[in-house]
Amino acid sequence: MVRKPGSWLGMKKPTGIVISSRIRLARNIEGVAFPGWAGEQERVQLLTRLKGCFTSLASMPNTLVLEMAELAETDRDVLRERHLISQELAERGPGSALAISSDEQIAIMVNEEDHLRLQAIAPGMQLRDIWDKINAVDSEIEDLFGYAFSPQLGYLTACPSNVGTGLRASVMMHLAGLRLTNEVEPVINGLEKIGLTVRGLWGEGTEAYGNMFQVSNQQTLGHSEAQIIDAFIDLVTEVTEHEKNARARLAESQRVNLIDWVARAYGLLKNARIMSSQEKADLLSALRLGIEMGYVGGVDIADINQIMLMGKTGHLQKSTGRVLGPEERDTLRARLTRNKLQNAKLLE
Repeated sequence: MVRKPGSWLGMKKPTGIVISSRIRLARNIEGVAFPGWAGEQERVQLLTRLKGCFTSLASMPNTLVLEMAELAETDRDVLRERHLISQELAERGPGSALAISSDEQIAIMVNEEDHLRLQAIAPGMQLRDIWDKINAVDSEIEDLFGYAFSPQLGYLTACPSNVGTGLRASVMMHLAGLRLTNEVEPVINGLEKIGLTVRGLWGEGTEAYGNMFQVSNQQTLGHSEAQIIDAFIDLVTEVTEHEKNARARLAESQRVNLIDWVARAYGLLKNARIMSSQEKADLLSALRLGIEMGYVGGVDIADINQIMLMGKTGHLQKSTGRVLGPEERDTLRARLTRNKLQNAKLLE
């Protein structure tokens, strides 16, 4: 797994304002205490029942089940960095697990906040496609077990904010143009006023390093899944247009400054011997924008995505097979970046 980028980083074409799409469903098994109330024995018993189901799902072939109690800390870090598990699940013990498809597009967290957190993720804007995929998995499991459901409220969940459809649609967006034109804060404030949530790259409580933002819906009650997804797509499309316009204005009125920003990032990424995770993310944002706007060649978006993921702490430690100190991680991160950018070149 650590030798390749996740499915959500598979985009190669330089059209990556929307880096990835994700649909998540919160579900609980009927007649079983929610994870926060269940004892360890109950959680283990439920996981045992579910494991047999996961390996037989027609809509999720070649499923691998990983139990949290059996994973080393580094393995959990790798899964979290790949957006396959949450920090909360990473801290869980017996009875909690991850079921994952061979292509990493579908993942199911077991006994996190809810019994099941079903997720589908893919590169670019593919919300409708991944909804179809995760809906098929959801329907198969529901036929086998039955979910906690209220005719008045919909699906019942541990957190009241998820009651109803239990659906969270989200996209990861690269908004460097809006950041450079000082327009990103007004856009974020506008999204939050109409009921969307905006977070950093690694989820709740994280900052938007590398100008990466996660945008997701909040409303799960009162509308169908299709209606929620369609409305969310319209809003994401609007933000995408704002970003395109910001980039166009920068290229027209601040071209020299923009190219200089990209070139400076290029120089550091190609030559630095020590690099922190945050610095790498910010520099890669400039290089990504340079590729997408035609200022940098010899490297594609897939290479940038791979550098972004493989330079994370868990991946570095897993690939070397040992625990690394901060300075050693920064040194290896810089070396990995230089190696991946050997053929990169400035075109302006």
